[in-house]
Amino acid sequence: MMQDPRRPLPPLPGHFGTERERRAMVRDLFDAGAPSYEWICGVMSFGTGESYRSRVLADAGLKAGSRLLDVATGTGLVLRSAAAVCGPTGLAVGLDLSAGMLRQCRAGCSAPLVRGLGERLPFADGSFNLISMGYALRHVSDLRLLFAEFERVLAPDGRVVIMELTQPASPALRWINRIYLCSVVPRIAYFSRGRAAARRMMEYFWDTIEQCVPPDTIVAALRDSGFAESEQKVTRSILTEYIGGKRPR
Repeated sequence: MMQDPRRPLPPLPGHFGTERERRAMVRDLFDAGAPSYEWICGVMSFGTGESYRSRVLADAGLKAGSRLLDVATGTGLVLRSAAAVCGPTGLAVGLDLSAGMLRQCRAGCSAPLVRGLGERLPFADGSFNLISMGYALRHVSDLRLLFAEFERVLAPDGRVVIMELTQPASPALRWINRIYLCSVVPRIAYFSRGRAAARRMMEYFWDTIEQCVPPDTIVAALRDSGFAESEQKVTRSILTEYIGGKRPR
């Protein structure tokens, strides 16, 4: 059966079947894995994650005075860098469904935090001029609903930047990527604070990368939702940025 292009993932046996199961599973998974999340991300990226995220935000146009919404903010890996740049004349807000992730975020970040879904943003039209999302696109229910909400809360000149991991084009690199993310990272996660919860989170992480809809589908969904000049940029074969500017009306 052909996968619905609005949904980033098909049902994943062993993880979830229905949409209701998916949402509950993702919430519980990240609540339990939150204490380990930053440590795992640091090890997995060999310590380069913070500099990469900061560069992506700068390239997307983040500057002092910007108003940014970081969707699926997690423990604040993107939000902390954004808040430092926006400064006192701007605003950086983090949103996440997981209460556990937000607790971890609050411990290291003073930016405003909101619990909620990207597909139902609790903000007025035109509230922000940049929306960021880091490595969470695979965990939403409907791409076009998500992107329509992004378009709604962005100002007329607003932009969106979504960071993701995607499979390399090279078969050899795909094999290496699979070994690393499917086998090595979950074993590393087992040595973190959460052990079993952290390992399960990283196993799900790989399964969603492997089963996610292709980049062309994501770019098309952005364009269909009102983002002109949407594109995919690839760094180091697996780091992807989906970028789009709000289409003038």
